[in-house]
Amino acid sequence: MQSLARSIVLHGKVETTLAKAKAVRPFVEKLITLGKKKDRRAQRLLASRIRDKNVVKKLQAELSEQFATREGGYTRIRRTGFRQGDGSEMALLTLVKK
Repeated sequence: MQSLARSIVLHGKVETTLAKAKAVRPFVEKLITLGKKKDRRAQRLLASRIRDKNVVKKLQAELSEQFATREGGYTRIRRTGFRQGDGSEMALLTLVKK
């Protein structure tokens, strides 16, 4: 869960199975909401949940400004088809742009 959330924050999108996308979506949304609070407590909570300083900085600097006026719904899941090997349904989890 942490690695998927890290990839979404750093790259803005990740392609994974639909089940994993649905599972990681609330985790990422809570991280972004927590990143919008720019106090020391929020920074420590983010660091304990992600354990990557670059991601914490990006959440509190860039993404907090990008989603400052938005109340929720920071991510979008788009179905992309089926994986050829085992037939799992794939999805693209992206951050919503303005």
